[in-house]
Formats: sequence, C-alpha cells, structure tokens
Amino acid sequence: MQLEQQQSQKQTLSPQQIQSTKILQMGIQELREYIDQESLENPLLEFPDQPGEDLSDAPLREQVEWRESDDPQNALYHRQDSEGSDPLAHVGRWEDEEQDLGRYILSQFLGTELEPQVLEGIRFLIEQLDDRGWLEEDTDALFARSGLPRQVMERALLELQAADPAGVGARDLAECLCLQIQRWAGDHRLSEVIVRGHLDALAKGRYRYLAQELGADEDSVRAACAFVQTLDPHPAMGFSARQSLPYIIPDVTVTSLPGHLELTLNPTAIPRLRLNQDYLQMLQTTQDEQVRSYLTDRSARAKELIRNIEQRGHTLLRCLQFMAGHQEAFFRSGPGHLAPLTMEQTAEALSLSTSTVSRAVRDKYFQCQWGVYPLSFLFSRSFGGSDTSSEQAKVLLRKLVDGETRPLSDQKLSEALGQQGIAISRRTVAKYREELGIPSAAQRKGRQPR
Repeated sequence: MQLEQQQSQKQTLSPQQIQSTKILQMGIQELREYIDQESLENPLLEFPDQPGEDLSDAPLREQVEWRESDDPQNALYHRQDSEGSDPLAHVGRWEDEEQDLGRYILSQFLGTELEPQVLEGIRFLIEQLDDRGWLEEDTDALFARSGLPRQVMERALLELQAADPAGVGARDLAECLCLQIQRWAGDHRLSEVIVRGHLDALAKGRYRYLAQELGADEDSVRAACAFVQTLDPHPAMGFSARQSLPYIIPDVTVTSLPGHLELTLNPTAIPRLRLNQDYLQMLQTTQDEQVRSYLTDRSARAKELIRNIEQRGHTLLRCLQFMAGHQEAFFRSGPGHLAPLTMEQTAEALSLSTSTVSRAVRDKYFQCQWGVYPLSFLFSRSFGGSDTSSEQAKVLLRKLVDGETRPLSDQKLSEALGQQGIAISRRTVAKYREELGIPSAAQRKGRQPR
C-alpha cells in the first residue's frame, strides 16, 4: 500500500461573492422578492420614501425584536409603506393567478416617460378590451366615459395600439389586421389595401375580381391575401385563459437618438435602498455590546446588498452597451437587422468571463421602439462565417413563404435561401419554419387560395 501526498488549489467564494453572483443573475421579480425579504430581516435597510422611525419611545431591543419578528402584520405594513400613488405602482406585485393581458400590456410602459394622464388613459382602455383584444365600444362614447381630455385619450389609444400583442386595441377586424401588417418589414401595401376595403372579397377568394379592381396582377393579389391569412384576428385569445403567463418588466430602455443610442436603467424596476440613519446613530451611541454587535453585522450586510445591486446594474448596462452598439442596425431599423453576435464575443470584448455575461443577461429584458425583448435576443449565430444572422434568415424565410405562388418544400426553400447567399440546410429550414409557426408545404397547400 502506497501513500501519496498531493497539493491542490481550490478556489472558494466568500459569502459576499456568492451574494454578488446570485444577485447578478436574478431577474427583476426575483430580485424584488429578495429585497423585500432582506428588508424585513434587516432593520438597517429602508426605502428612501419611508420616513425615519422615531426610536426614542421604545427600548432598542424591543424595536429590533419587532423588526425581526415574522408577524404577518409587520410584513403588511412594510408593503404598504413602499407603495405609492403612481398608476403603475402595483405593476409587478400581483400574484401569478392574476396575470393576464392587461398586466402584460402595462408592463411595456414601465420606465417610459409618458405623462400620468396618458398612462391613466391606457389603463382605462385596457380595462375595456374584450376577449379578442378589441375595443368594441364606439370611440366617442369610450373617450367621454373615461373622464379624460380627448387629446389625452387619442394619445393613449395610439400608445396602446403600438403595444404587444400586435393588433391589440383595434376597433374592428380591418384595423386589427392593419396594425399587424404595419409591424412587418417589406412592402405589404397591397395587403393593407385589401384589408381596408375588400375583406369580403378576400374571404370569398375572389382573386380575379380583386386583381381587376385594384389594377394588380392575380399572382400578387394571391400572395397578398395569403399573407393576410397568416395574421391573427384575435390577438388576445392566448391570454384569456389566464394561464401562467410570464410577466415581463424591462430592466433597461434603449432609445434611438440622432448619432447614438441612449440606455437607461428602469428606475421603477427595483426599489432603492438606503441605510436607516436612526439605527446608524444608535450604533454609535449604544453602550449595549450585544446590540452594537447586532447592528454592526446588519450594517455590513445592508451595505453589501446595496453595493451588489448597484454592481448588477453596472454590469448589465456595460454588457448591453456593447451589445446594442454591435446591433445598432436593429435598434434603428427593427427586426430583421440583427448581425451575428455571440456571448463569447461579448465576454472577450468586455474582458469578462462568459459565465458572467451569461448571468448578466439571464432573465433580463430591454425595451425599445420595437417592443420588449430578452437581452439574449441580441445574440445571433452566423452561417458559415457570413454576416447573416439566424434572425435575418428567419425574416427572409418568412418573406419567401409569404410571396410563394405555390407551396415550396423545405428543400426548395433551402435552395432559394442559398441563391440569396444564405447557406442553410433543409433541416434548419424545417426548424426555423416551426419556430415561426409556418405550416409544412403540404399543410400550406391545403390552405392555398383557389
């Protein structure tokens, strides 16, 4: 039997590093819950909008015990103290079973600079949506019933109709479909003309009549009608069951300005924290060693938490600044303009580890003029070292299908993309087609207009 001695180095993380890593990868909702719990357990933590407590009338030990207790009433008071009168103050604090279309739409306006009256108008309109996501009531009557100025309600309606899901806030079928058409890149003017004035002919498949009426060739009319048939006349139907809908709050707003992109952390996303000055004063004056030891420990924990939350925001902004700069074409021109970018490239450019970048973007979202997206959306693989990203390939694939006069097989679609400089296999075409919700060629053939 032979005994051997071996030396090995093992890196262990300190509790502070563990907390920093944990906070970095938290999404907003998880971080809010974490902050709520920490503030209930630590008397040194308070929210800036809470007035300082008068600690002179009760012994410190009793106050500490009260703040440390698990009395549900204390938690209720704590929540009430942190809630304001902002129309969106309760957004993000509902239980899962209450999440629905309205919560989802409201989340898209968090962090924006809309006037309070416009936000109130949006909220009013959301409450009037039917199960399809439409506003069925007459607009004049609806605006009058809101009690807000008409110009405010007109602005609120425009903002609502610009939100996701596309088509929400429409007042009839034609408007619902047009709101969706306007989100698509490319020239779809013929589709919009058909929707606005010839829905009955479209429904009856009168393509020759439409071609004559609109002065267009029949193939173009068929392609335009086929595109319209891919749209959703009931954009809210997926929300009506109140299933476990992911509730999204953007971490960062990206604004396209002339010459540069401006990134702003959502000021309403995470509650601000500070140290309670009364307890800090007592830490300096108390003669009770046990109390001093307790408050010293809680003070250190509070400072570390605040520092880690600030570091989370700094790392998040740093990553997104690089990613947004690389993907400026997307922020300027919209979907279909993503350039290839990987997590590894981002980590190398910022001198960070890939795991740090992965944690920084995990469960984080940004809001821009095109909607709310996960940060990971900005990562896109290239094809064989080309400058084409997978997202661009999907957009071109959608255009090919929308413009086909007869359904193309996945192999034919692969060949057509190859002619446009995108080398993509039949299997990958099938994968992207399924991700886009495009039926197979055989299924599309059954839906082709006659």
